[in-house]
Amino acid sequence: MDAAEASAIGARARMIRRRRGLSLDVVAGLAGVSKPYLSQLEHGRRGFNRRGLLEDLAAALGCSVADLTGQPYLPIDRKAAEVLASLPSIRLVLNDFGPVDVPDLTPRPPEVLAIEIDRANEHCSQANYSLAGREIADLLTESQASALTVAAKDRDRAFTTAVSACFVAGVVSSRAGNIDLAVTAARRGYDLAQQQDNPSLLGFARWYWACELTSMGARTRADAVLSEGIDELTPAVQLSTSADTLPAELVGMMALQRARSAARQQCHEDAHAHLEQAAQLASRVGERNGMRQHFGPTNVAAWRASIGAELTEGARVYEQIAAAFIDIQALGSRERSSSLHFDFARVLAQEGGSRDGEAIRHLDIADRVAPQRIRNDPIARDLVMTLDRRTRRRIWELDSLRNRFGIGAQR
Repeated sequence: MDAAEASAIGARARMIRRRRGLSLDVVAGLAGVSKPYLSQLEHGRRGFNRRGLLEDLAAALGCSVADLTGQPYLPIDRKAAEVLASLPSIRLVLNDFGPVDVPDLTPRPPEVLAIEIDRANEHCSQANYSLAGREIADLLTESQASALTVAAKDRDRAFTTAVSACFVAGVVSSRAGNIDLAVTAARRGYDLAQQQDNPSLLGFARWYWACELTSMGARTRADAVLSEGIDELTPAVQLSTSADTLPAELVGMMALQRARSAARQQCHEDAHAHLEQAAQLASRVGERNGMRQHFGPTNVAAWRASIGAELTEGARVYEQIAAAFIDIQALGSRERSSSLHFDFARVLAQEGGSRDGEAIRHLDIADRVAPQRIRNDPIARDLVMTLDRRTRRRIWELDSLRNRFGIGAQR
């Protein structure tokens, strides 16, 4: 693998810029970076450590984020191949009938479908996307048929199951690198939630739709969806009792997503304000797991690392979180544990120098905890390349990461 292939994101950016007939000056100005910095990105001398940078550059070039990352990637193992193999059936289901259409089949009983969807959701939490995707197309079809035909007493559970099935389909699609399909699945969940009088379910659907819109780079629409969701649920949060914390959890999750979006746009004050709002709600409700999202003080602390990475706050964020002694494993989610170690790697790599060794260690842990979560992530792949480029000696863990990711050495 030569240098141009190894620094694929930068190479693609350079190719698209030239095909568009745009100068470095113009694209750098539109993306909010300097001309020398953009040149270094294009030639693989700097890494894409921020997702916001990818989104800004895609907008400046008039292309999608996937055009820059080259996703979906070719599978490097059997499980990755299984995840990709589940996408055509998901796509077919989401396009074969609309959100108010009743699929022509007899669904399994609502209680059975709820158990199956919960099991698939747990697979997502454990970053086993190949298992989550195995039957998700059938579950999408059956759960929608059930929601639109069950007796009134079962409607709320049936619609919750159907919206959860869309969430699982979106997560599987997103982790396989197909953001467009993930947005389609999230939008179907929103359309279904609108048909049931359940503000919390609609809030969850809004939150997830906004998450995938943000991943696509559709920041304006995502912010509007989140603002509407917060406005609708805030009265319920103010009136809710300790026994009904889901509205507060969902508003907290939306605040976290707004913090992430603000961070990607380098709006430091807004990012920290939204993060503080989420922290206050988490302190109020404690450790919860509504809709299997693990909202609470522990997860908010983990989000601080992700937001700090986008704000390029470096090792300071790592040290603050480490000093707080958060126990991410208490959440029982390999996906979240892996994400935290990955974000630790990102903020440590922003410091460079002696911190690169710690970054490699955390990236290695993140991959071993949840390989299906990490190996298909373009930022993680770029981070492996960046660390490999900067190291002055052979490091076994880094060599192993390259092998696991299917990335050749650049030296």
